[in-house]
Amino acid sequence: MNPSDWIMEPHWWWLIAAALLAFSELVLPGVFLVWLAAAAGITGMVSLLFDLDLPFQLILFALFSLASVYVGRRWYIRHPVASSDPLLNDRAARLIGQTVVVVAAFENGRGRVKVGDSVWNASGPDCEEGAKVRVTGAEGSCLIVESTVIPPPQQPVE
Repeated sequence: MNPSDWIMEPHWWWLIAAALLAFSELVLPGVFLVWLAAAAGITGMVSLLFDLDLPFQLILFALFSLASVYVGRRWYIRHPVASSDPLLNDRAARLIGQTVVVVAAFENGRGRVKVGDSVWNASGPDCEEGAKVRVTGAEGSCLIVESTVIPPPQQPVE
């Protein structure tokens, strides 16, 4: 075999593609290219063992890509990556526990509150503009609040 003949062997191209995809994953981490690299590597190994036509190799690569991405996603769901700030991308959840000011009076359980320099829709007990409420949860982009005013104890009826 002439040293330049390996260029014509498709399994080498698959293995080179796998190495480039794996290297790209290291340079641009996104936890996605690694699964395509695995699919390209498996396709390269299968085409090395069996003499396959290029269209069949492309079909195999597509199938191996789907399978590896599926397996990878399931693995990450079962083994989540620990984060020092798990609520980083959930702004509403980060607001839970904060006291905010009502900027549009609550009527029928709906109103608006000021959080920092923005205004959010909120649901909770009816209260006047300017009242302070505490965020207890969120439904989508609507904050759920409760009053921070403690009602006076009721006098027993004699």
